[in-house]
Amino acid sequence: MSDNAVLTDAQTLQHTQQQAMLKRLARAEGQVRGIQAMIKRGEPCESIAQQFSAARSALDKAYRLMLTCLIEEAMLDPEQDAAQSLERVRAIFTKYT
Repeated sequence: MSDNAVLTDAQTLQHTQQQAMLKRLARAEGQVRGIQAMIKRGEPCESIAQQFSAARSALDKAYRLMLTCLIEEAMLDPEQDAAQSLERVRAIFTKYT
């Protein structure tokens, strides 16, 4: 496979991941707006807590997608050998998890 094909595959993968992250973030944004509305309406704290949990879950899933994207970028970088890619993945996990 040529470098151009890898780059094209990487770009396609990145675009797909970006769309998935945006979708999850939009879901979380809607949930946060819903929480704000619930608070304004004076709804019970347990109901609000349930929505907080859902919003946190949506953000966590978007975050995991972003980490996956970072790792795949590191692994698909044609300018790095396997040892460099592995070190980059380790650095990503150390920094962001």
